[in-house]
Amino acid sequence: EMSIEESGGGSVQAGGSLSLLCTTSGVPFDEFDMSWYRQAPGVECDLVSTYKKYGTTIYSDSVKGRFAISEDRTKTALSLQMDNLLPEDTGMYYCAAAYVGTWGCREFKFWGQGTQVTVSS
Repeated sequence: EMSIEESGGGSVQAGGSLSLLCTTSGVPFDEFDMSWYRQAPGVECDLVSTYKKYGTTIYSDSVKGRFAISEDRTKTALSLQMDNLLPEDTGMYYCAAAYVGTWGCREFKFWGQGTQVTVSS
């Protein structure tokens, strides 16, 4: 059985940092590309970053240069370091898995319960 759990969210002021962690069980990273996406009022899925099977990383323009995605060596966890946070980064952040070779919100097959990030101005 596959499971995904996010942690590390919280409330910070603009300019602050947070580090999100996605721990997984039973998710074969060799078969999935792992992503972080966020939800906010009026936005169902804003794809923030993807870590692809062979180490390629993708970032949305809104977070490029501020966020960094990484995968641990055991291939069971995914991190998202978020620096210089902005109020528009506020949202529920989810870790999600999509089969290798697919990409985008509609391709996610598994995801966790999310962790809330709130950035105040």
